[in-house]
Amino acid sequence: MPPRSDEPRRDATGSRRGSSRNTGGRGAEPRSGEPGVGGISDARAYTPRGRTVREQRAGGRAERTPDAGPTEQRRTPRSTRSGDPFRPALQVLDGGRGGAGRAGRREAAGRPGVVRTVTPRTPRHDDDPPAPRRRTTPRPARRPDRPAARRPSRKPPKPPRLADPRRRLRLGTVLTLTLFAVIGIRLVVLQTVETPAYADRGVADRLRTVTLPAARGAIYDRSGAPLAHSVEARYVYADPTQIEDQQATARALSPLLGIRASELAEKMKPRKRDNGKDSQFEYLARGVDIAQARRIIALGLPGIYTHRDERREVPGGDLAANLLGFTSQDMVGLEGLEARYDDLLRGKDGKRVYEVGLGDLTAPIPGGYSETTRAKPGSSLQLTTDRDLQFMTQRMLSKHMAQSKGSTGAAVVIEIPSGEVLAQASHPTYNAAKPVPSEPTDREDAATSFVVDPGSVHKAITFGAALQERVITPDTTLPIANSIKKGDTWFSDTHRAGGKRMSLPGMMAYSSNVGTIQIADKLGPERLIDYQKRFGLGEPTRVGMPGEASGRLLPADKWSESSHGSVPIGHSVDATPLQMAAAYATIANNGTYVQPRLVKEVIGPDGKRTPTEAPVTRSVLSPENAAALRHILEAVTTVEDGTGKAAAIPEWRVAGKTGTGWRLVDGRKQPGEVASFIGMAPAEKPRYVIAVFAHTPSGGGGDIAAPAFRDMMQFTLRHYGVPPSGEKAPKFTVYPR
Repeated sequence: MPPRSDEPRRDATGSRRGSSRNTGGRGAEPRSGEPGVGGISDARAYTPRGRTVREQRAGGRAERTPDAGPTEQRRTPRSTRSGDPFRPALQVLDGGRGGAGRAGRREAAGRPGVVRTVTPRTPRHDDDPPAPRRRTTPRPARRPDRPAARRPSRKPPKPPRLADPRRRLRLGTVLTLTLFAVIGIRLVVLQTVETPAYADRGVADRLRTVTLPAARGAIYDRSGAPLAHSVEARYVYADPTQIEDQQATARALSPLLGIRASELAEKMKPRKRDNGKDSQFEYLARGVDIAQARRIIALGLPGIYTHRDERREVPGGDLAANLLGFTSQDMVGLEGLEARYDDLLRGKDGKRVYEVGLGDLTAPIPGGYSETTRAKPGSSLQLTTDRDLQFMTQRMLSKHMAQSKGSTGAAVVIEIPSGEVLAQASHPTYNAAKPVPSEPTDREDAATSFVVDPGSVHKAITFGAALQERVITPDTTLPIANSIKKGDTWFSDTHRAGGKRMSLPGMMAYSSNVGTIQIADKLGPERLIDYQKRFGLGEPTRVGMPGEASGRLLPADKWSESSHGSVPIGHSVDATPLQMAAAYATIANNGTYVQPRLVKEVIGPDGKRTPTEAPVTRSVLSPENAAALRHILEAVTTVEDGTGKAAAIPEWRVAGKTGTGWRLVDGRKQPGEVASFIGMAPAEKPRYVIAVFAHTPSGGGGDIAAPAFRDMMQFTLRHYGVPPSGEKAPKFTVYPR
């Protein structure tokens, strides 16, 4: 049973505790009818914990009377320390008054003159009525005869304020609206301002570009016959990322492409590009026939595809191959006219850019991005050459050059008076349709790259300059010794005159070195060099061939004593066969030099024809002196034992000159000799000039050049229907009396 509330408590020793405590050393009488206030233990035993808010407030109030003494507080002793588990929360709801009361009591316990009386709480039962709310007795007014009680040094802490739910709601609403506003603004920016940038990034990943190759222009002969042109073909390529079995795929393609399976398998191997991505395009073959490409597609090999391509075709094979040159698989000119006029022939490729799906849907997207730039075809060239004449010139040159192994030959046919090159042949030659197996030297155009000491064919320039400068006349005769010395060099004649007087036709017919040197001595070095330049020596003809040699003339200030003997007869002079042919064309054209021309006109993609730049022309000899020189040159093929008798043609009169020189490579003389013959026909009114040069390391070139000229000129005259000469060749007097 709990102790009665009106019985004093006893301590552990059984003694009765005091019911009151004097705080300031002075006694305090308990109020009548109420038990006295105990010591510190009783104060702790009757703390207000465990009571309800109503009980705490009732017990915490103190009744204050006007005549009361010190403040007294009565409390009901609690039944148990843990009797009310919700008391801390109730204290918070009560505003902390209970805690403040305890703090005040502790303060009062230490102040003198303050007596607190604590009323023990009577234990309550569940069926008892609630106890009336008690108030703590208010503090009495300070007595005048007592000192004022000392107030606490600081105010008790304020209880924490509870959170306001309306404030939290407003704050949450503001944050939510702010978040939605930020998201909305960002969406608007993405949809309006940054849309092009993001759209471009996405489209870039889906774009595919297909090159639309421009058709390369063709090369035609003077009649419009194609010498080289392009045809539609296909290229075969592989996507290594899609190939399932490389070896099996290579074996299936090998017989159709004509390429070894091992080579194809090597091309199909996965590899990385420079950007680190897997390669998805590798060429397997170019220029494949369309029918062959269809068979490849029919196989259904994963990762193997074809696309439109172009292939260069040369119908004649080796016909004019040294002139035409060839292209790479990418249709880029590498040599010859294909290289020289590559920019004009190639045109400009187009392209198609379109949007495709990703993954398995690698097909154009309907309505997606698509842009097509049409290809601009290249222009075509029409040459001055005649396909039939070119073929026969090549054939005849090769036939005669076959007499000497390891020989090199060149032949040029020029039309008078236009200066157009009708044929330009080289030996050896190659197949321009399949240039890979050939040697670089076989692909050279000998007529423009073949640098020689022309030899005696140069004597016509010396005679022409002397006639124009009136140093000699057509009737001039000179005593011709067997030899003549210039410096430390002797120059001799093969046909010895023995000091007899010889006519100009005789000197030319027997190719007199002594007579030519004597005429050059009267002319002088400066005037001879001037006429060499007028005849077109010392600079390229600019006929249109890449890598054309310019030749070289020896300046007058660098002449030695022997140069006065060597230069007039065609030594110490570097020239090409085409340059020498142009010089003789000047004589045939009544003394007017016409720059040789190989390209006649340019044909645009729209079919419009544009003539090439007009050739350079200049007067070198008067028509009378040119005619006199042609008469002198005719003696070469007419006079008995003349050096050019092998070049005579029965039905037409021929004027020309033989020569013997040597070939120069990088300024060095090559073994063997260079035999040449340059002539014109009909001599009375020339229509064509043909030059033949043959370098024979083992000698015997004289037996090649003149007969080859005869065959070429005879075919040319007949091909163009030139009537035979109506008059026979004149009779020449070599040694006048």
